Amino acid sequence: MLRFTSDTKNKKGMVIMKKTKFLLIGFIFAFAFVLVGCDDDNGGSSDNDETNNDEADNGVVDSDNNGGEDILIEIIAKGFQHDFWQAVLAGAEEAAAELGVNINFVGPANEAEIAEQVQMLAGAINREPAAIGFAALDTLASMDELERAMNNGIPIIGFDSGVPDAPEGSILANAATDNAAAGALGAENMYLGLQDALNGISDEAVRIGVVSQEVESLSIYLRTRGFVDEMYELLAANANVGAGNVAIIGHSRFENGVSEGDALAIIEVRVPAEITDAAGTTEALALLNRADLVGIFGSNEFGANVIITAADGLTDGRIGDDVIAVGFDSGTLQNDAVRSGRFFGSVTQDPVSMGALTVRLAVAAYRGEPVEDVDTGAQWYNADNIDNDDIQALLYD
Repeated sequence: MLRFTSDTKNKKGMVIMKKTKFLLIGFIFAFAFVLVGCDDDNGGSSDNDETNNDEADNGVVDSDNNGGEDILIEIIAKGFQHDFWQAVLAGAEEAAAELGVNINFVGPANEAEIAEQVQMLAGAINREPAAIGFAALDTLASMDELERAMNNGIPIIGFDSGVPDAPEGSILANAATDNAAAGALGAENMYLGLQDALNGISDEAVRIGVVSQEVESLSIYLRTRGFVDEMYELLAANANVGAGNVAIIGHSRFENGVSEGDALAIIEVRVPAEITDAAGTTEALALLNRADLVGIFGSNEFGANVIITAADGLTDGRIGDDVIAVGFDSGTLQNDAVRSGRFFGSVTQDPVSMGALTVRLAVAAYRGEPVEDVDTGAQWYNADNIDNDDIQALLYD
């Protein structure tokens, strides 16, 4: 990637002027000819030189006035398995078109392919882009490449869950959802729909299920953690349940040590052994087959979709009837479930803005402008507001 700075131009001019001075000694006519050639080598008139030097103050030439320089932003997502990433891509393309820059948007086949993503990051650095947008599957696995990008002077912008615990100075800013708060938003709204079930608690416990695609991706982990922690607090404060009577079971990263047999409310987290529709549907079905289930949460598009698929395989379906279902993100299956009332509602991020902000922050960082973290936000939607303009702008099919 070429970067035109005032220092580079001045050195070139010095060489040419020295040659010109030598020619002046004996050949006045030749001197006039060389002056014309010198002016052409420097790109035109003195007015143009002044403009270019002003634009070099931030170390780069503006993409619209840089004499044909192409600015490339490499963007590495967590995958292309879900429509969420296509929406991020759409936002990135929109911002790139507005700013007059090029983007190369890539991602591994799915969000378990950590090694593949690290290879993509290495390839991006080798192409010497203006900047990189990176949604890390595993920061630890990416450490060497993050260090290499920093040593090569390539700014990196994190997005989605960002790049937690990255080497200091390697990530200049993040365009990301506050995933813990977004998960908590799902719990708060589900809790409102659980009042009848909670009022009926006597000697038999009620169960809230969670289908989490995985626990290694920080965004999904924090989202699941946010839901579980908020639901725990709400249940513990409920007069019919109470502190000490809520058990969190199903996965070691969430369990709280309260025995299921001693609890009046159970939060059960299920994580599939692999990220496939079949494995996810199996976990969702295990929850839906529990007679005491009153609520179920899918912590991303995958989680929501396998809940719907599992319910479709049951005679009574359960969701939208005696089970309050809440999802996350969107997509055709989930949107239809919300509109029909099968889902009590869902939480949406703003993937289009996430993609656009990633590109804008990357370009600003390349230009040497100050950048800082941006929370891209989350909203609750249900059958009542799903077709409102402000919500439709955040959803994808």
